[in-house]
Amino acid sequence: MSDDDYIYDEATGEWVPASQATTTAAPDDAVVVRDAVGNVLADGDQVTLIKDLTVKGAGQTLKRGTLIKSIRLTGDAQEIDCKFDGIKGLVLRAEFVRKRT
Repeated sequence: MSDDDYIYDEATGEWVPASQATTTAAPDDAVVVRDAVGNVLADGDQVTLIKDLTVKGAGQTLKRGTLIKSIRLTGDAQEIDCKFDGIKGLVLRAEFVRKRT
């Protein structure tokens, strides 16, 4: 990179020359989401329910053992976002799921 290149440093809020830019690691405040038995969950994992759950507003109950595919983390340590047939915007508590291996 030449001396004319500048990069915006979000940590300091200043434009710094590219030659002085430091590489930043992943944020230390990243949320770790764990299931009912302590397994770390990630985006795209498959989980199974460990308890019958009544879904508010949908008028149905998800039974124990139901497979939920392709979860997404929400940034909250206790909530995961997922899709299930006939239910839009389903958010489950991590304490009611177990990661499927």
